[in-house]
Amino acid sequence: MSWLNKLGFGARAATESPMDSSSSSISQGPDDDIPPPGQQLAQFGAGCFWGVELAYQRVPGVTKTEVGYTQGYLHNPTYEDVCSGTTNHSEVVRVQYDPNECRFETLLDVFWSRHDPTTLNRQGNDVGTQYRSGIYFYTPEQEKAAVESKDRHEKLLNRKIVTEILPAKKFYSAEEYHQQYLAKGGRTGSKQSADKGCNDPIRCYG
Repeated sequence: MSWLNKLGFGARAATESPMDSSSSSISQGPDDDIPPPGQQLAQFGAGCFWGVELAYQRVPGVTKTEVGYTQGYLHNPTYEDVCSGTTNHSEVVRVQYDPNECRFETLLDVFWSRHDPTTLNRQGNDVGTQYRSGIYFYTPEQEKAAVESKDRHEKLLNRKIVTEILPAKKFYSAEEYHQQYLAKGGRTGSKQSADKGCNDPIRCYG
């Protein structure tokens, strides 16, 4: 949980509505960043992006991870903007992967394992629309796999899943101090392994 949440920004975000149309709000188009040849992109929102990113860093076949903001209205938002609850952005991890070494379905399995997809705009003590559950797809194949996976997990849980499945929109990279936060040691300096295949418990702290 971030220091902004501890100060109450997250709780406030849960009650505020997205910003009204104004000169600072724009309609966001699709993410047009192009991965290297032979690579694909995927976006996942599953609560605080620190722990989610570390989980994806550990997946064999994942070649790059980056945390950031998407699905909102404000151009080039800051973390403070997103935590205000007025921009409708979601905290996400953008994953770059080699489909010959890592199937999209594997990324979906990690996604479901890292959070509770039945809680709306909340993961644990982190409350706000920026913590909503979401799968943001780049291709029709990803969309189909996401919908089918959601249906299977809903039956397994026997509870309604609130995960949104939407086209990937423009991705704004988060501030540098957020990138690979837990692997770098976070605020405590205690680094957590990002080695491929590592199964150590992920401790998410601010």
